[in-house]
Amino acid sequence: MKINGKHFHTIWLKKDNTAIVQVIDQRKLPFQFEVFNLKSKEDIFFAIQEMVVRGAPLIGVTAAYGMYLAVLNYKGNDIDSFLIETAEYLKSSRPTAVNLAFAVDGFLDEVKGKNGENAIQAGLYFSESLKQKEIDFSDKIGEAGLSLIKEIYQQKNSTVNILTHCNAGWLACIDWGTATAPIYKAHHSGIPVHVWVDETRPRNQGARLTAFELGEEGVPHTVIPDNAGGHLMQHGMVDLVIVGSDRTTLNGDVANKIGTYLKALAAFDNNIPFYVALPSSSIDWKIEDGITEIPIEERNPDEVALIEGLGKEGITKVRLIPERSKAKNFGFDVTPARLVSGLITERGICKANKTSILKLFPKKK
Repeated sequence: MKINGKHFHTIWLKKDNTAIVQVIDQRKLPFQFEVFNLKSKEDIFFAIQEMVVRGAPLIGVTAAYGMYLAVLNYKGNDIDSFLIETAEYLKSSRPTAVNLAFAVDGFLDEVKGKNGENAIQAGLYFSESLKQKEIDFSDKIGEAGLSLIKEIYQQKNSTVNILTHCNAGWLACIDWGTATAPIYKAHHSGIPVHVWVDETRPRNQGARLTAFELGEEGVPHTVIPDNAGGHLMQHGMVDLVIVGSDRTTLNGDVANKIGTYLKALAAFDNNIPFYVALPSSSIDWKIEDGITEIPIEERNPDEVALIEGLGKEGITKVRLIPERSKAKNFGFDVTPARLVSGLITERGICKANKTSILKLFPKKK
């Protein structure tokens, strides 16, 4: 997708130095565009934990490049043990998104038993291939989800209003995005769409990132407070809800940014379709009960107590709550499968249940 008319991915190898991984520093958007250099597994850990990069697909790909940098910089003689240790280290950076474990475990399978240049090349190939795979997944998710928007447009013959939560756009992936991919496909095909963008407190990924990327692509959108979604649905101002997923269970429970569950409840109460767009790399094939089995990341309470924005002297933070008040900061919640109209995947749309998911992905049985 584009920034200032120029096509970007969210992560890439530096052109003249394959020992440096470069990413867009998403902490600075939309106020500043900066490229952040990653040279070691410690840099990768920092980038994931501090949300220089964020979004399940991008976290996974970034972690794979972290494993590659670890191999590149390794000087010992027991690389397999070193990589197992590195994998556990990177997995601990953010626990909820399953793509992270998927990526580092896949890297281990590809590289174990190899040494020296063979290990480096195998690791680089895996990382680059995973990046391209996620791009292809998002592209196909867009094509599958486009059918939903087309159907609504054909029924109402006017602008399709879509509500989304957090950022499940190309910034959270590599290109296209998950929840935004059908929106971009619709926009490019001439279907009039308008997006209601939840601000998504406490880090405001909707207000800062989703709004930014939609604006760069020329997609009509409006930023709303998180609490406004139910009101819009009650008054017929939302035709469709599409969100992303950091981890989806085999039975269709969905972990996504905190507040998603409340949007699903409002959509259910107002008979509005609520879809989750995700690549198969975000499905945890080993668990079935999202509420009890998905680990929910609890982040620094300062993200709730403070808010960041653009001031006269640049990007700054201000306090929102009294000094003596405590804050809690749960990063995600789980939407039960019964509230999900369907899952939009790279293989098409399925119902949010084990039978339907396995019908799309029979090799996972």
